[in-house]
This record gives sequence, C-alpha cells and structure tokens, in this order.
Amino acid sequence: MSRLAELKRIVEKWRKLEKETNYISEVISMESKEEETSLSEEIKTEVDRIASKLDKFEFQLAFSGKYDNHNAILAIHAGTGGVESQDWVQMLLRMYLRWAERQGYTTKILDTTPGEEAGIKNVIIEIRGDYSFGYLKSEHGVHRLIRISPFDANHGRHTSFALVEVMPEAEEDIDLDVLPEDLKIDTFRSSGPGGQHMQKTSSAVRITHMPTGIVVTCQSERSQLRNRVYAMMVLKARLLKIEMAKKRKERDKIKGAHVIAGWGNQIRSYILHPYKMVKDHRTEFQTSNTDAVLDGELNEFIITYLRTGLSKDDG
Repeated sequence: MSRLAELKRIVEKWRKLEKETNYISEVISMESKEEETSLSEEIKTEVDRIASKLDKFEFQLAFSGKYDNHNAILAIHAGTGGVESQDWVQMLLRMYLRWAERQGYTTKILDTTPGEEAGIKNVIIEIRGDYSFGYLKSEHGVHRLIRISPFDANHGRHTSFALVEVMPEAEEDIDLDVLPEDLKIDTFRSSGPGGQHMQKTSSAVRITHMPTGIVVTCQSERSQLRNRVYAMMVLKARLLKIEMAKKRKERDKIKGAHVIAGWGNQIRSYILHPYKMVKDHRTEFQTSNTDAVLDGELNEFIITYLRTGLSKDDG
C-alpha cells in the first residue's frame, strides 16, 4: 500500500504537468498577431517554468536506489579541533536547514549536544520530503573548513573537520530485526534548552542496541514517549544503513571495491581564506560563491555528484 501510494503521487505530478503543458500549447496556438507582443514574454516565462519542472521530474526518475524516495536522517559530528569544529557543525546545520527550506522540505531537530564554549558537538535532523534521502546521500562524508578563526586572538588560519552521516528513514514495511530484549532504554533529565519542565523531569531517552552497540539519544521533546519514538526512528535508520553497507560489501567482492568517503578523507572543502572557494573532491565541481553555498545553495554540488553515477550503489 505504501508503494502504491508513492506511485500514485508520482503519476499525479506527471498528469498535472501534462495539463499545464496542454494549456500553454493551446494558448500559443490561439495567440493572434495582435497579441503576440504582449503575450510572448508571459508565455516564455511559463514555458521556462514547465521546462524547469520537467527537468526536475526527469532527474528524479534517475533515482535507482531502493531507499532514494525515503525521508532522510542527517547527523553531523564535530571532528578534532574543539570549539572550531563545533562552530563548523553549527554552520553546516544552518546550511542544510536552509537547503531543505529551499526544497520545500520539512525539518525537525531530533537531538543536539551543545559545545562547552560555542557551537554544537553533535546534531541529528529529520528531513522529510520527496527523495530527500536520494538527494542528501551525496553529502555523506567529511566536510573541511579553512578560515581565519573568530576564536583566535592572533587571527590565525584554522582547519576544521565535521562528519556528515546521511541515513534513509526506515519504514514500517522494512524487515529489521529489532527485538525488545536487545534494547536497553534509559531515561534522564534533558540538558538542553526547553524550559523548566524538560529539565525537571526525566523526559530525555537513551536507547542502546546491545548487539551492535549503537547508542541513540533524544531530548528534543517534552514528552518522554515522543522522545522514545524519535530515538527508535534514528536507531532503525542506523541499522538500515548497516544493512545497506553489508550488501554493498557483498557486491564489492564481486565487482571490486567501491571507494567510500570516510573520516579523514574529505569529500568537500570550504575555503574562506586566503581566497574563497568550495570544491567537491569527487566531481571537481567548484564555486567561489561561498556565501551562497553556506546559505543552502547546494543543488549544483548535489546534482553534479548524482549525474556522475558515483551514487549508484548508495541506495
């Protein structure tokens, strides 16, 4: 039923585009010579809009990964560098929230661990929308920042690292063996913002999956029950990612190793000094408009990566 609903949504989008195309075709055919000057610019704008939508729909058809149409769970972790890396995590968080907003996606911060002085140590975000995992899987890996540190009195240049994890949200129909006896569930008082209620009651939840050692915490909600639901959602996403990695490893034995971006092997560099440039090391795509990228304009990087076929085994 879930797959059927997804297919219906896809068909409805194409049918709507078909109606829009037919309508503009009729307008063009009925346009008289007298109206040509006044309508041509309006028609051109509408045709460009339809062409842009068609290009987007055709690109989405290229998503071949099993979980590409799922919602995404995105986690950002500070690397070595203390407050520098923690500030970098906060910058990346804003970048992805702005990107999601531009895409029309909805977001929710499920858990965050603030830094002692500034920034964020770790943060987990849920990003809901069509093909959000399909797009964001290109962001999985280490992101490097080079800049003049605002925390250095000597104005020295610093390099910071942050690891971005991207996981597909597991749906109910996915067979994941999560047995109650394999889970250790603890509750504790929230350490983050949220008012006196969150700090006085044990609403925060920590779930440990004993077979894998995965630990997930959630303290974003005032309700312990809702925190438990969100923590289970993140746990299932992590377990699903492990299953995907196992299958990928099995395929690698047959066709050869597939290089995966990992810690210490940055996929993208953001250079703010001595010059400005953002460069993706997998595709060699780069831009000098660093402000726009950090404000969420990531689509050129994402689409360039996906079009190369580098992500064909990610789903």
